[in-house]
Amino acid sequence: MDTKDPQIILGTMDFGTRVAPDRAFAILDSFVADGGVWLDTANCYSFWNDPTGVGGASERVIGAWLKARPGARDTVRIATKVRHNPRVPHSAESAEGLSARAVHAGAEESLERLGVDHVDLLWAHAEDRGVPLEETVGAFGDLVAKGVALRVGAANHAAWRVERARALAREQGVEPWTCLQLRHSLVQPRPLTPLAEGGHRMLTADDLDLARSEGLAVWSYSSLMWGSYVRTDKPLPSTYDHPGTTRVLAVLDDLADELTATRNQVVLAWLMRQGIDPIVGASRVEQIEEGLAARRVALGTEHLARLAEAR
Repeated sequence: MDTKDPQIILGTMDFGTRVAPDRAFAILDSFVADGGVWLDTANCYSFWNDPTGVGGASERVIGAWLKARPGARDTVRIATKVRHNPRVPHSAESAEGLSARAVHAGAEESLERLGVDHVDLLWAHAEDRGVPLEETVGAFGDLVAKGVALRVGAANHAAWRVERARALAREQGVEPWTCLQLRHSLVQPRPLTPLAEGGHRMLTADDLDLARSEGLAVWSYSSLMWGSYVRTDKPLPSTYDHPGTTRVLAVLDDLADELTATRNQVVLAWLMRQGIDPIVGASRVEQIEEGLAARRVALGTEHLARLAEAR
């Protein structure tokens, strides 16, 4: 079942590499049992942790789970991405890119691994400035026309590139990108400070402005900061070491106490109150259970104002 209300997306990046298939199956089962709908993966997941040096493990695990769970395909929606799968094992520099040939080949290989005839959402995982945007837009539009993807979106793209791509789609008469995926969380890095994680693009006010004016869906990743909100052994990266973070975490603790929730749940509820769908990566069943429980956290207008002032 689809819904227009913001929801928790299950991030499956580590399935088949850091998360063994049996544990991944348990996470997927728990997610669906509690009303979860969307699964987020990519054709490159997770080549950096896979002995083969190429992606596909996450998609294969999802495919195996779908095969073992008759009827599950009618319950879940699947989003995958093309752009970053290495053509040479262990070489990020050899990434497939977003040429028409690469987009079509990537999508076809993803369908084979997933064991499905279409995906519900296909993302361009990041920009590829080496390929004309017209070519990429046409390739994604062609996949929608063929029924291979029901919707298409742009991850880690600048807002102006998304809008340019949407204009090109209109000119070509093909399906435009209607979804954005960017990194976003309650704490913010110091302004103008480069992120340690290559390829990540932060959600900006311009992205939200574009999404709200054009009716685009917005998904956020790394929203729980890899566990740093709740784990003392995983401190926030140094780029987050500034007074604003101290203020935000103090208010976050107050709200968690008032709402009988965890820090993570308040962060997820804060995102959903803004109309953002947060992706929650899970390596244990308890983590996705905690994430889904955020849907029941009653974060009010006064709570939002306190967080906004702290940020």
